[in-house]
Amino acid sequence: MVRKKSSTPNRGFRVADQIQRDLTELIARELKDPRVGMVTIQAVEVTPDYAHAKVFFSVLNGDHVACEAGLNQAAGFLRAGLFKRLHIHTVPTLHFQFDKTTEHAADMNVLIAQAVASRSKNED
Repeated sequence: MVRKKSSTPNRGFRVADQIQRDLTELIARELKDPRVGMVTIQAVEVTPDYAHAKVFFSVLNGDHVACEAGLNQAAGFLRAGLFKRLHIHTVPTLHFQFDKTTEHAADMNVLIAQAVASRSKNED
């Protein structure tokens, strides 16, 4: 007996993408926590059973630790907002994590600039 593949092969990615778009809107328009400033949702990873979603975010300004605490405290409120918008059986429990990718990229740019500057000094 041959098992048939799922009729919606990339459904997990589409659900994660929709969660990302809806969370961005919910945080900007409905979340009033002063700890949560200008947040950008970088990525969402959803478990295969849609029970949990890791939400990676970055902050334009402010303390990312306080922002993460505020977002995790508001996770139930945001999940309820997602429940009204998404048309899936299970809306995942949200877990917010600060995304350090932007900081690492800035650090790498500084290192590259230093290497280029020292190389040009050595050539002179």
